[in-house]
Amino acid sequence: GEVNSMAKKEKAAAEIKYMRVKPATNAMFSIVFIILALLCFMPALLVLIVSFSSESSVMANGYSFWPSEWSIESYAYLSKQTSYIGRAFLNSIGVTVVGTALGLVMCSTMGYALSRPNYRMRKFFTWYIFIPMLFSGGLVASYMINAQILNMKNTYWALILPICCSSFYIIIMRTFFQTSVPDAIIESAKIDGARQVRIFVQIVLPISLPAIATIGLFFTFAYWNDWLMAKYYLNSNMQDLFPLQYVLITLENSIDFLSRNSQFMGPGETSNIPSETVRMAMVMIAVVPIACSYPFFQKYFVQGIMIGAVKA
Repeated sequence: GEVNSMAKKEKAAAEIKYMRVKPATNAMFSIVFIILALLCFMPALLVLIVSFSSESSVMANGYSFWPSEWSIESYAYLSKQTSYIGRAFLNSIGVTVVGTALGLVMCSTMGYALSRPNYRMRKFFTWYIFIPMLFSGGLVASYMINAQILNMKNTYWALILPICCSSFYIIIMRTFFQTSVPDAIIESAKIDGARQVRIFVQIVLPISLPAIATIGLFFTFAYWNDWLMAKYYLNSNMQDLFPLQYVLITLENSIDFLSRNSQFMGPGETSNIPSETVRMAMVMIAVVPIACSYPFFQKYFVQGIMIGAVKA
């Protein structure tokens, strides 16, 4: 026993020594990662600074980290659109929350069913959901089904249902359940008389929080940044249903139109529109809320970021 214990200690010491990084190498990697972090952060900082710059400063000096004049005219311009942007902001929040919750329910339940070895149809349904990852039915077919058969046009469901289920996410959840949820726990729960719904809710889901949080973060990004569904399924007179991204794109197109045709406008009609800085303000309005949600997912996202790298 003592010999085996000594051998294990020597093996562990050898592994630690093998994995140890030299101070010079550690410093070099630290410098590289600091540079990469700055490269990722500097564009966002530039957008923030330009959004608080005056339009005349941007027109004279271009985009700069040190503007010659600070101003909040871009945010003041957007504040005049409060009723329009505010309703769109609430629409995006509602669509994101409902769509993310619904997507997690559908992908996790389907993934759990496909992960059970005693489910007879699991091979058939695995291929059934895998094929759409390679071959899509096309935009025309999906539009006809959603708009004409399901009658979702000009409704909130048109912004939620078309992207609430992903074959890729189902495969990820199935892989996680197969590799990270011990079968012994499920079998013992069955012996105790627990049904599948109770096993899934009270046992499987708490173990699967890293996977749930990772997929939830992806769903949140997808719904918050989506504007194509509004373009496809909402008429121009359904402004009460517009999500934030679609409203911002519409405002930007309107500003671009006024700027390109300023020579045909009356005096003063376009002079009060900060066309350059307002674009950056729009970016900040769209990015800041979703960026603030990331810390809530970070704890589980780091744990679950590699779950798709296991066998499929």
